[in-house]
Formats: sequence, C-alpha cells, structure tokens
Amino acid sequence: MLKKSLVAAGLCSLALIAGVAHAQSPQAASASLSVEDIWRNPSLSNLTMSTSGRYLAATAPHKGRMNLFVLDMETRKGSLLTSFEDFDVLNIVWVEDERLLFSLGQANSPTGAGQFDGGGLFVIARDGSSSRRLAPTVREVRNSGQFVYRGLSVHRTIPGNTNEVIAEGNQTSADSVDLYKLNLNNGRTELLTSGRPASMTFEWMMDSKFVPRVVVSGVKDELTRVVHYRKDASSPWVELTRYSRDKGSVFVPIAFESDDRMMQVSTNKGRDTMAVFRYDPDKKELGEQIAAHPRYDMGADSQGNDVAGVIWDSRENRILGYQVNGDKPETVWTDEVRARTQKTLDNALPDTINSFRRTPDGKRFLVSAYSSTKPRRWYILDEVKKTLEEIGTSRPWLDGKLVEQRPMRFKTRDGLEIPGYLFLPKNYKEGMKLPTIVHIHGGPSVRADSYGGGFGYIEGQLFASRGYAVVVPNFRITPGFGQKIFQSGFGTIGRQMSEDHEDAAKWAVDQGFGDSKRMCISGASYGGYAALQAMVKTPDLFKCAIAGLAVTDLVYQNTSLDTDYVSEPALVDFWKAIIGTNDLKSQLVRDLSPVNHASKIKGAVFLYAGQDDIRVPIDQIKRMDRALREAGNPAKGYVVKAKEGHGFGKLENNVDLYTQLLKFLDDQIGK
Repeated sequence: MLKKSLVAAGLCSLALIAGVAHAQSPQAASASLSVEDIWRNPSLSNLTMSTSGRYLAATAPHKGRMNLFVLDMETRKGSLLTSFEDFDVLNIVWVEDERLLFSLGQANSPTGAGQFDGGGLFVIARDGSSSRRLAPTVREVRNSGQFVYRGLSVHRTIPGNTNEVIAEGNQTSADSVDLYKLNLNNGRTELLTSGRPASMTFEWMMDSKFVPRVVVSGVKDELTRVVHYRKDASSPWVELTRYSRDKGSVFVPIAFESDDRMMQVSTNKGRDTMAVFRYDPDKKELGEQIAAHPRYDMGADSQGNDVAGVIWDSRENRILGYQVNGDKPETVWTDEVRARTQKTLDNALPDTINSFRRTPDGKRFLVSAYSSTKPRRWYILDEVKKTLEEIGTSRPWLDGKLVEQRPMRFKTRDGLEIPGYLFLPKNYKEGMKLPTIVHIHGGPSVRADSYGGGFGYIEGQLFASRGYAVVVPNFRITPGFGQKIFQSGFGTIGRQMSEDHEDAAKWAVDQGFGDSKRMCISGASYGGYAALQAMVKTPDLFKCAIAGLAVTDLVYQNTSLDTDYVSEPALVDFWKAIIGTNDLKSQLVRDLSPVNHASKIKGAVFLYAGQDDIRVPIDQIKRMDRALREAGNPAKGYVVKAKEGHGFGKLENNVDLYTQLLKFLDDQIGK
C-alpha cells in the first residue's frame, strides 16, 4: 500500500525565491469563480525531470509570464532561470542533468499553445549560467525586415552527450527541414541529412543509431505528401508512398521497432480513423493492426500530424504502450511493469486521469493527475519506498469551483456525428432552459480543445459559473476524429462548416437546456471568423457574437505579408483548399469575408484583438469595427491591447477583457 506524504513545502520555498508565490485573496477563497481565478497563470506547469531524476524543471509565473525554474529534489532548493516579460517559456528539454533547452511562445492561444512571433531556441545551464540563444525568435526576424524565418527546434537528445543534440530546422534551405548535430557551446551545426531525396521536407525519423532513415516531404502547389525510406546510411532512398491531405488514405511512419527494421505506422487505409499497424518498409507491406479506436485517430491524424498513439522510449529503444486522446485520454501499456504502476496509481488516485514518466534510473516516477474539475497535481512515486509524494499543484485556488466537462456528440444535417464538450452550471436541473453560448475553436484545422484543457475549457468554466450553458463543438475539418469529418471540411469554410456551428446550437435546443431566444456565438482566431460569419449568414439565429483575434477578410489574411504564414506557399495552398478556390482574389473569397457584409448583421457584436498579432494582423479587426459603424450597428465592445499577440498573455488584460465580456453577455442574453 502506498503512503502519501506531502513535500510541497519544497516548491513553496522555490516560489518565494523566484518571487512568484501567490497569496490566496479573499475573492479566490470564496466559493465563486472569478475572472482572475480562471485566467491567472498556474503556479506550476510543464514539469519535467532530468535524466537522473534529481532535478525538476518547470515553468512558473514571473513578471506576468510563465518562466523557467529548476528544483533540486534532494535539497529542495530551486532557482529561477529566466525572466521573460513578452513570452512564455515552452517546450522544455533536459540535456542529461546539466542543461536545458527551450523555446518561447504564447500559452493562452485559441489554437493551443503556439509560437507565432516567439519560437527561437535557447540553452541554459541548470544553475542559470552559460545561457545562449541558438536560434532567433520570429519577432526578431520580422523586426529585422525579413519575412522568411529560419528556425531550429530539438529533434532528440543524445544519451551521454551534454554538449550536442540533434536539431531540426531550415538552416540549409528555406523551404526544407533538415537534421543537424547542434553544438550547444558555440551554436554551430553539422548537417546530417545531405543527399536528401526531395525538397520541401518537413519530418524526419531516425533509427536507434541516429541514422536518418525516413523523411516526409511536400510537393509544390499540391496537398501531396511523399514518404521516402532507406535501408541504412549507405543505401539509396526509395519512395514508400504518397498521399493527399484532402482526400484518400493517409500513411504516417511513427517509429522503428527495436530491430531498426520493422516500423509502426499510422494509417486509415480501409477505415475511417487512423490506427497503428506494423509495417515492413523493405517489402512495402502493411502488417497487423496493433491499436485502433472507432472514433478517434491514433498515432497521427487525417492531415498527417502526430497525435497520441505509440509510447516509444528513445533510451530503451522500445515501444511501451499505446494512447488515444478520446473523450478522455486513455492508455494501454504493453510493458508489464508500467501496467502494474498504472494500476497502482489508479487505485491510489481515483477519479483522475493519471499519467507518469519513469526516470532512466528506474527508481522514481513523475506522476500527473487531473480531471475536468480537479486542477492538475504532480507527485513523485517511489516504488521501492512505496511512497507517493505530492510536489505541487497547478491551480489550487480552483479546487471546488469547477463544473464537469461533459463529452457530447451532435449530428450535422448531412449526417456527420461530431464530438465536443458541454459545460452546465452547478445548479442546473433537467428541464431548465438556459442562455447558451456556442464557443468555436480556432484553427480551423486543429483540435484545440481537449479534456481538462484548451481555450474552450477556460471559457466554458467561466461562462458556466455565471449561469450559461456552454457548448464547445468541433466541426468538419477538425482533425483527430477520422478522415470523414476532416476531409469533409475542404471547400466549406463559411458554408457547411458554418452549418455545423448552427447544428450544434440546434442540438443544444433539442436537448432541452438551450434557449433558442438567448443564444450567443463566441470564438477567437478562426472562431472569431465563425462568430462573425454566423451573424452574416444566419442573422436571426444568434442574438450576439464575440469575435476575438478574428479573421474578417480572407483575401487579406491569405495574401498580405503582414500575416506570418503567407511567405510559405504550402500553408497558403492549404488555405486555398479550405476555401475551395485557387484564386484568392475571387468573388467567392470576398463573399466569404464578413468585413464585406457588415450591413447584414442584426445582433450585437463584441470585438477584441492584440495590437502585435501577426497571425491575424490588427488591421482586420480595425476594418471590421469601421464596417459595423458605417452599417449603423457599431460594436458594443471593442478591446485592443498593446504588446499582445494571438491571445492575451497578461493577467490584467484578460481580467479587463472578460469582465467586459461578462457584462456584454448579461446585457444581451443573460437577463
């Protein structure tokens, strides 16, 4: 039987050293959920242990951003390593016990934590010394007058090597990702992928001997992806397969098995969802199906991007189990030791999603436990001592204040069955009709909302605490739910894609809790576009719209160099496919842009944006605001924050924005 002992005092002392400790305010101590409660940066995030397990790295709030610190687990002494004010620290990677690598970005983004004008690659010693910028941020590059970003990120570490890592980036050719051995002391790179079989490469897979053996590339002016393979370092490259992102089956290599010959791949050949199969690359033969889910993709999604699937340990060079990000995350271990550990943890920590990572010495595990109503907590599991020590929690002030995040599914008018989530107030009783908010995620081709997290989760909790029902639906082109849902989205933005949002609203009414006369639609990024387009397309369906960071002009968004991705033809081609035209200046694209149809909008609109946003430049919101005023229906709210980008990072800005949003909702549908 496990004994639970608390050692949170160690992290509390570290918080005081870093100047990031939070005294619990009277408001936070009350039973109600405040705007500050839900938007406040977590006390801890992104915990990761060093190779030996002696040191723990994490991010914590400092100067209004999530900065990097390290804790010595033996002495319980820690130190703050960074002090960024404009970015959050993301993507922490330990290089053995001595160094850490990280990049920068925006944690509060409507499409999930994103780099946008952050990025970059930085190395710093465990004690905070010897820091070095290895690659610039996007902001630095753009401020220098350049529009092509040449970046670096960590591909994998090298066991036993504290001076070098394997990095990936487009240093050699702007349109192609290559692999490099990166020297952390001087920033010099050694190209590892010379003689690659194609240009427009973007994903590499190495074997256990660090030989690049698989590469995926694109084809100019097409949505085609090509997979190449070679038997060893001296063998020629051969094409295994090619696929299109907007139709047909997809084939994504995931990992080599322990023999460095057989592979495990993700494909939807002959099925709807992506599943994990064994694959013989020399014979080009697909073998047995190993892991699959009837509703959710595994290993990769239908656009070929990685998702939960295979649990592969690079140090042990073997596959340990399989995961799926379903309604809730699920894990099945093929490794017997970890299967026993999972059972032990689930017995000790019931009613939470429990995950763990073993330190290479095999002595301890870093454990994470959370649910939609319980903020994430971390523990150290020592199987020898049979102890489970809590070492910290992300947002303790939220305990007892959250509502259940309920998985739901709705059917579209053309028969798609699409998953999402529902948030209902704590006092909800069956038969009550509630003012309802339909919240649309950003992207649109990302799965931005998941169990216990995401922009929709934050808004769902806040709005439900004020008596609103909040529906957070996915929609066609959202990846992760099979090829039918994903591929049905191409050529449908502003049309069938918008009908999915309408059908989610109808579902809420049909379920009995949604009040058809008190409905609002909200979202940011693509979700902001969707909210405005809904007011244009169906002006009588929603009484109001909240449009944040919103695409308002699809022509400008996909042709202006003010936007951060327009210099990358493959990304523009993808947007052409979503819109359904190769002519971005056509009448169709203009017709699908809400800024041109402000006169059709009857209901109330609230607009907000970040002044420094380069994903959706500020001019789009300014022009929409002007168009509404000229149409005689000025925005009821208009918030633009300086030194903010694609999402607000500063607490005071989110508190101000959402205080105004709650009043807007109360005025429009809350009374």
